[in-house]
Amino acid sequence: MLKKVLIANRGEIACRIIRTLDRMGIASVAVFHHEDRNAPHVQAAGERVQLHSDVPTAAYLDSAQLLAACASTGADAVHPGYGFLSENSEFSAAVSQAGLVFIGPAAETIHLMGDKIRARTFAADHGVPVAPSAVQTGSIEEFERNAAGIGFPLLIKAAAGGGGKGMKIVHSAADLKDSVRVAASEAQRYFSDGRVYAEKLVIEPRHIEVQVLGDGNGKVVHLLERECSIQRRYQKVVEECPAPNMPDELRARILQAATRLACAAKYRNAGTIEFVLGADGEFYFLEMNTRLQVEHPVTEMVLGLDIVEQQVRIASGQALELEQDKLIPVGHAIEVRICAERPEKDFQPATGRVGLLRVPQGQGLRFDGGIREGQIVTSAFDSMLAKLVAHGDTRDQAADRLQAALRDLAILGVPTNIDFLGRVMSNSTFRSGKLHTGFIAQEAAQLLAPQVCVREDVAAVVAALIGDTDFRTSVLDTPEPYASIGSWNN
Repeated sequence: MLKKVLIANRGEIACRIIRTLDRMGIASVAVFHHEDRNAPHVQAAGERVQLHSDVPTAAYLDSAQLLAACASTGADAVHPGYGFLSENSEFSAAVSQAGLVFIGPAAETIHLMGDKIRARTFAADHGVPVAPSAVQTGSIEEFERNAAGIGFPLLIKAAAGGGGKGMKIVHSAADLKDSVRVAASEAQRYFSDGRVYAEKLVIEPRHIEVQVLGDGNGKVVHLLERECSIQRRYQKVVEECPAPNMPDELRARILQAATRLACAAKYRNAGTIEFVLGADGEFYFLEMNTRLQVEHPVTEMVLGLDIVEQQVRIASGQALELEQDKLIPVGHAIEVRICAERPEKDFQPATGRVGLLRVPQGQGLRFDGGIREGQIVTSAFDSMLAKLVAHGDTRDQAADRLQAALRDLAILGVPTNIDFLGRVMSNSTFRSGKLHTGFIAQEAAQLLAPQVCVREDVAAVVAALIGDTDFRTSVLDTPEPYASIGSWNN
C-alpha cells in the first residue's frame, strides 16, 4: 500500500481525496499557491508545500515544482484529481520516471484517449458506435467538402479539445467555412493544436457516461451509467445515477460498449466513457475521460463504494476485487454543482468573500466542499465551489431531498447558482426525466426568472445573519457608543 500521496490539485476534490487517504491511514500532502494559503484543503492535509507563480493556475500546472514537492516530503505517489494535469500524459510519464506512482491510467492510455480523433478511431475499431464524421487530414478545403458530405447540421470539434472550446454548430453550408476557421483558431489558442473534425449533430441529445474501473490486466467492471444532460456552455450542471427513462435493453448495450472499449485499452484505474444518445435510441462514442470525474459521488452513493479508495488500491498494485454481478445499485442519487456565478447573466462567473457558510444536514445528503467562511473567491480558478448530492429510494425522493437541502444551503457574500438549482429540482420537465443538453435553454423562462424581489432577498440575508450565532455574538457584544465613552455626556 502507498505510504504518502501528494494531491496535485486544490479545492473540493483535494479535500475529498484527503478524506479517503485519512480513512485508509495514508499520509497526505497538499500543494497550494499563495492565494490558496488558507484554503480548507491546505488545512486538511498532513503536510503542505507552497507552489510559486505569478499566475495562480500556472502553479498547479508546474510539473517540476510538483515533483520537487514529492521529493522534499517523501511522497511516493501523486493523485491528480481532475482538471489541471490529470489528463496530461507527459506529467504521468514524468511521475513514473521519477520512481513515483501516478494514481491514474498509464501515460500511453492517456495519450491514446486524450486525442479525440485517435480515440474515435480506436472505438470504431473495437465495435463501439461513432457518429458519421470527417477528419481533417489534408487541406482545409478538402475537409470542408468532406464535412458537407455528412449533411447538416454538423458539429465542429477540436481534436485535443474539451469544455466546449473549439466547438461550433454549423446549420448550413454557408456557415461552414467561418465555423471551421473559428473552431481551429480556438483549438490552437486553448490546446496548442489546431486540428478539428466534424461529426453529425444529434438533435436534442442526452449525455450519458459510464464509470469504469480496470486493473490494467484486462479485468474491467462498469459502475453503471450517469445522466449528465443538464449543461450550460457545454459544461455539466446536474448529474444523476442511474439515468432516468432508460430502457433496460438500451442501458445494457451502452454498458457493454463501454466495458468492451475499456477492456480493449487494457485500462487501469478509474475512467469514464462518454456517449451522446439520440431520441431514436442510437448512441455514439463521444470521448473517454482518463481520470476521476466531478460527478463520481452519485455513483458512490448508489453503489456504496469509495472510488478514490479503489483508485489507490489499483495504483498500489492490488488486484481489482470487485465482481460485476455483485455491483447492485440501490436507489437514486442526484448531484448539483454549486458555482460562484450569475445564472441570470448567462452564468457569468462571480467573485466575493464568503461571509457565511451553512451546510444542510439530513438523511441521504452529502456536501463535498472546498470553501470556508472568510475565504475570498477570485476569478483565478474555476467557479465551482462545492457539490451537493442527495440519495433516495427513488428519483423523486432524491430530488425532494436535494430541493430541501438547497433551500437550507447558505453561502453569503458571493453570488451563486443555488436558487437556480432549486428551480431545476422543482421543474416539471426535470421531474419527468425528459432531459437533453438543451434543457436549460428550453426551460429558461422558468429557470432564469427571478423568484424574489430585492426587498425579500435583502430580508432573507438579514434573517440568515441574525440567525447565525457567531454574527449575533459579534454584534451584541459590541458596546453601544455611549457605553464605550463612559460617563461623558454632550
